[in-house]
Amino acid sequence: MEGLALYIAVFVVVIVLISIREIKQYERGVKLTLGKFTGIAQPGWRLVIPVFQKMIKVDIRVKAVDVPDQEAITADNISVTINAVIYYKVADAGRAVLEVENFYYAISQLAQTTMRNAVGEVSLDDLLRNREKIAAGIKIVVDKATDQWGIDVESVELKDIVLPADLKRTMAKVAEAERERKAVIINSEGEVAASENLAQAARTLAAAPGALHLRTLTSINDISSDQSNTTVWMVPIEALRALEGIAEHMKK
Repeated sequence: MEGLALYIAVFVVVIVLISIREIKQYERGVKLTLGKFTGIAQPGWRLVIPVFQKMIKVDIRVKAVDVPDQEAITADNISVTINAVIYYKVADAGRAVLEVENFYYAISQLAQTTMRNAVGEVSLDDLLRNREKIAAGIKIVVDKATDQWGIDVESVELKDIVLPADLKRTMAKVAEAERERKAVIINSEGEVAASENLAQAARTLAAAPGALHLRTLTSINDISSDQSNTTVWMVPIEALRALEGIAEHMKK
């Protein structure tokens, strides 16, 4: 009898040991009894009766789904290749197991379709300028569709937008032409400002008697300071009179 009791005790211990399931802090356990959903197991050690019960662990941490490259046509009929990343977490472990076969794969497929549809509704310029706005719209659509699966979509990020090679070359030429146009405008504005300054200087010299001749003499002095320069000037009589006026002023 003692031997039988020992065997029974060992058998019970073995059953208990193989029935223990550990649920980590970042997990939830979906318990099925005789094939029916009977509850969510919280973190800790939980007993699962072999044969009669089954425990499916679900990770509730935030996950990232890398949506592969997708070819899409914009509203202005330009083919682009885009990819994205979706950040989500399981809000209801029961529905994530019971309502969809593989929620990870399902989210990826839903994101691909939604992304292509979103790109097809905007032009290329809008796609390039309003990337964050378009990503927010994709997030709303995917989040609403996955609510029934117990999934909470945190955010959607459009990573890359790849343009056709010929379109890249065209855009580069347009950008270069735009830079040249701005350079021409800046140069012309500088010439206008310089001409206005010259006109103002001419008016100032014309308003002061002898000022123009003094300016001529200053220019002669500047040129003559370099011995390598040989210049011939015909000084008008007005310049000599200006010098006489200066001399008489100095005598006084």
